[in-house]
Amino acid sequence: MEFAELIRTGQAQAELLRGPEEPPLRGTLCITGHHLMLSPGPQATPDLWLLLLRNVDSIEKRVAGDSGTITLRCKDLRVLQLDIEGVEATLDIARSIEALSSLESVITSFPFFYRPKGLRLGDAWHFHPPECYYKRVARETNAWRLSEANEDFSLCPSYPRAVIVPRAVDDSALARSARFRQGGRFPVLSYYHAPSGTVLLRAGQPLTGPQKRRCSEDEDLLRAVLAGARPGARGFIVDTRSPQAAKQARMTGGGTEAKAAYPGWKRLHRPLETGRPLQESFVRLVEACGDLEQSMDRWLNRLESCRWLSHVKETLSTACLAAQSMEQEGACVLVHGAEGTDSTLLITSLAQLILDPLSRTMAGFQELIEREWIQAGHPFQLRCAHSAFSHARPKHEAPTFLLFLDCVWQLGRQFPLSLEFGEGMLLALFDHAYASPFGTFLCNNEKERCLCEVRTRTHSLWSGLSQPKEQRKLRNPLYVPNPLAIWPSAEPQSLRLWQGDPPPPPWRSSRLCSASLPVLFLLRPVSARDPST
Repeated sequence: MEFAELIRTGQAQAELLRGPEEPPLRGTLCITGHHLMLSPGPQATPDLWLLLLRNVDSIEKRVAGDSGTITLRCKDLRVLQLDIEGVEATLDIARSIEALSSLESVITSFPFFYRPKGLRLGDAWHFHPPECYYKRVARETNAWRLSEANEDFSLCPSYPRAVIVPRAVDDSALARSARFRQGGRFPVLSYYHAPSGTVLLRAGQPLTGPQKRRCSEDEDLLRAVLAGARPGARGFIVDTRSPQAAKQARMTGGGTEAKAAYPGWKRLHRPLETGRPLQESFVRLVEACGDLEQSMDRWLNRLESCRWLSHVKETLSTACLAAQSMEQEGACVLVHGAEGTDSTLLITSLAQLILDPLSRTMAGFQELIEREWIQAGHPFQLRCAHSAFSHARPKHEAPTFLLFLDCVWQLGRQFPLSLEFGEGMLLALFDHAYASPFGTFLCNNEKERCLCEVRTRTHSLWSGLSQPKEQRKLRNPLYVPNPLAIWPSAEPQSLRLWQGDPPPPPWRSSRLCSASLPVLFLLRPVSARDPST
């Protein structure tokens, strides 16, 4: 389908209201296949206001007399109002925005057309391959190898082509273990903790089912993990489901690792919300923040009932448990929930930020996102299809990645010297996860990206962020390298609601709407001492 078929009115005269701190902008409103543009005209400022249509989460329209108003609620939580001359023009523009903002085809999205000056296709896609991290692991131990058993994605469509596995386990055993795990996600190495010689792994749930099936190759794999660690090592399986949820999963074909089948491993349940409950929590939080006329008591009640900060607390506590098990108890840790693509990645990535100083650098954090979220198969296309304003509520939506960014922000607030990147980096990642001119967050896994030729036909976000000018804007000026682990407090009085006041994305040449997110109430913090001070 041609974009022109979906554009009912190409342009109209309009006035844009961007927020209480921004003056109205009046000019000619134009619609393209991917953007909504407002040109003030030759007598006004020459700046062009631009909005990526993919960023529109919901649209409301109303008409009165000979004009109309369109309210756009964006995935990055901005709320914009357009006053348009002409009733017919208002309705046609609203229908055009609705149609163009909801296109599902990946290859017709803007990243496949975006060609910024100074960047070349293919740049930065090679920055963080699995082989790069494996070389670092190989310098510390020879107990692991890089397997290409998933070269054609036949074992696991949500894993990359190459994964790090125990050297003692051959590819045929990996294939049988994959058939025993949800989505083919057999246990693979996520992080090697050199000081203790222990490892952090991730996987999908075992498919034991009501018959309590077993898989000798899967059992051998986890046995090889302990054998490759320090002598006498033991392991913890951190299951991000409640015992009741795990039991229910077994009745439908899933399950947990039986204690007798996996000697040396102990299972710990740390339930974390995912899917619809997490999405509804985010929606209620945004609704509460948008109500500026409520009393203090009502605000506090709504903040508590949405449970967003409870999710932050539970996530940080579980990540600390995994990190503590490795550094202080010398144990290996396997993390999984059901599918292993949401709460599992939350814990493995946060545990690395706690333990690994390299992950707290600018380049290391980008590698962590690439390796533990993008290559590890977090389904961004499904989870970030809508934000907090859409009236459609598909069951696959969930702000899991936003919860991760919030937890990272809590780390940065409690340890202001230990992260090389600042809040601007986190806000940029939030923005691009939901709507981006770059191809980094497109699709749901590496297999889909290969089929869509994302790496050869779109630009990488990392190439945009690696420009010196952008690095200066995203860097934390207080950063001091800290070789120690950072242990955040997850106590309620130590957590603060993330306000998030995003600047205009720096890689766009035109001035964008810079309306802030709603001003959020901040909980009283408890000071956290940075070890590097």
